Amino acid sequence: MLSILKPCPSMLATTASCLLVAASLLLSSGVSAHAGEADVIQVRSTQASDGTWRFDVTVRHADDGWAHYADSFEILAPDKSVLGTRVLLHPHVTEQPFTRSIDGVVIPRDIRQVIVRAHDKVHGYGGEEQTVELPLD
Repeated sequence: MLSILKPCPSMLATTASCLLVAASLLLSSGVSAHAGEADVIQVRSTQASDGTWRFDVTVRHADDGWAHYADSFEILAPDKSVLGTRVLLHPHVTEQPFTRSIDGVVIPRDIRQVIVRAHDKVHGYGGEEQTVELPLD
């Protein structure tokens, strides 16, 4: 895509007009510039009778099709080790934000909080995360 961008003449064009030309070319190329990183906006945690955990995770992302959508979320220990991953198998273009769950997450007894983060196909991780306090037994 970068090969279609031509430099603006330095003395004739302003920075603003260069940016407008670049944005126009980007939008006309079909590449999405508006779907940012996936944000975790809410988490509900529940401990099952067997001691494992269920997390209901609400994610917001401007999914715009198969090439750019929120494709998973993770439950992390404070040291960033992965305790559980939920893979999302399709875009949620018309369902935003959306909530999905993961069951059976084993969390060591000494961990009292976890971090929940989402991933998207273009940006990876980097959106809003949520820290969840786990109640004492």
